[in-house]
Amino acid sequence: MNEQLKTFIQVAECGSFSKAAEKLFISTTAVMKQMNLLEKQTGVPLFVRTNHGVNLTQAGTAFSKDAAFMMQYFQESLVRMRQVTQSNQLVIRVGTSMLNPCKVLLDLWNGISGQYPQFKINIVHFEDNAHTLPTTYRTIGKRFDILVGPFLTDIWKDYFRVLELGRYRICFAFSRNHRLASKKILSIKDLYGEKIAVVNGGKSAVIDEVRYDLIRNHPEIRIKDVPRLFDLDVFNRCEESNTVLLTLEAWADIHPSLVTIPSDLEYTIPYGLHYPIHLSEEVSQFLGIINEWRSNHNIIG
Repeated sequence: MNEQLKTFIQVAECGSFSKAAEKLFISTTAVMKQMNLLEKQTGVPLFVRTNHGVNLTQAGTAFSKDAAFMMQYFQESLVRMRQVTQSNQLVIRVGTSMLNPCKVLLDLWNGISGQYPQFKINIVHFEDNAHTLPTTYRTIGKRFDILVGPFLTDIWKDYFRVLELGRYRICFAFSRNHRLASKKILSIKDLYGEKIAVVNGGKSAVIDEVRYDLIRNHPEIRIKDVPRLFDLDVFNRCEESNTVLLTLEAWADIHPSLVTIPSDLEYTIPYGLHYPIHLSEEVSQFLGIINEWRSNHNIIG
């Protein structure tokens, strides 16, 4: 009915079906069909059709005043509904960066968001910089409510918690010119004679375990300790120096000149939602929804 009212008002103003059609960006036939239907629904003729256009009947003139009022009231009602909806919306701020993209969460949420229209997600960008990341981890809950990514650090665990969504495999990244760059999967023996950069500025228990395994059981591999956090500069330096980098499958496309290859090592790193210890009500509700989804999909953190 709203479209018919809008069309009726336009026809009444233009005095022509074709001119009204031009104003509304629809066909003249569509305008005529709508007006015929409107007259059928009201039960009275609204127009006098002539070769020179259309004129309003007496009933049409009376109805035009009411139609304008109804359209105005409808628009005002829409504004009121949107204001109520916005006032009731619960905004969740999600951090994102190249190494901690929020796509995993967005893909999950897009599948269930229709059930929870009260929630709105705002994306907040931050930099993967080894100098600023410590502050980012310690202040989760300030600039954004949730960070999505691998759980690579134990040293700031007193500042946030993690809701696990899955696990990433440990892989190795090579320059595209490296002798192993064409491999689909690596045997650990393929790495004999190589120097491997192991980044562990966050004191990750899993990365420590991988490092000790390589040192203890594969002395033919040289370990280069990198006491910093993963950031884009780490990937750049490894590519420039042709050094093999211990990395994650999630970062396979981070650097265009590096190839990321899985190995027969059976180590994985958990990933999920990093959230503050002290939760707001809306974040607590949001995490409850994600946790229920996780339970339904048999993901155990």
